[in-house]
Amino acid sequence: MAARPPLRVLCLAGFRQSERGFREKTGALRKALRGRAELVCLSGPHPVPEAADPDGAGPHAGSCPPEQQPRGWWFSEEAAVFSALEEPTVCWGLQEALDAVAQALSKLGPFDGLLGFSQGAALAALVCALGQAGDARFPLPKFTILVSGFCPRGHGLQEPILKAPLSLPSLHVFGDTDRVIPSQESMRLASQFPGAVTLNHSGGHFIPAAAPQRQAYLEFLDQFAE
Repeated sequence: MAARPPLRVLCLAGFRQSERGFREKTGALRKALRGRAELVCLSGPHPVPEAADPDGAGPHAGSCPPEQQPRGWWFSEEAAVFSALEEPTVCWGLQEALDAVAQALSKLGPFDGLLGFSQGAALAALVCALGQAGDARFPLPKFTILVSGFCPRGHGLQEPILKAPLSLPSLHVFGDTDRVIPSQESMRLASQFPGAVTLNHSGGHFIPAAAPQRQAYLEFLDQFAE
């Protein structure tokens, strides 16, 4: 019997994560899913000028190659900063973020699933909502995996997600001691997905890939293997 091809998953990085840094931070997950899933990493379109590190930052944006620059999907203030837990004064850069995901889906796809971490998970949920609503740029994936996700705040962000239940299968992963995105924020997002599978761990703001989580990922993904 021929080996089944791995599932292809587009992975959206968190805020202030470079493309290279996100690939490194998903290394343990990549190893855990070897042969079962191919992870294609994508960071945000906007360089982030600050060097603070809630999602795993790299060096200052102006002092390194593009693949090492800390980047984000959108900003919640004009000063190019982002806060997941506060109502934003602006949602600057969101359209460019959606364009970047649409371009990746078109040029790098097709993909079976969509994974997001932190701000990337919020964006992944928005992309799924837009796809379910008929936006041709975002074909609805077979599944989504949202790690340290949250329902994004701000005009144009929450409405598509809260408008109707999101019907695709979903796995929601969150840490009991996550101080960046508290677990109740991830659970609130999970409540928008009927039949959501949740996976909590004792750690903080990262993508877990130890033996218990590996088993949960594999059990979730196996239902989509051809």
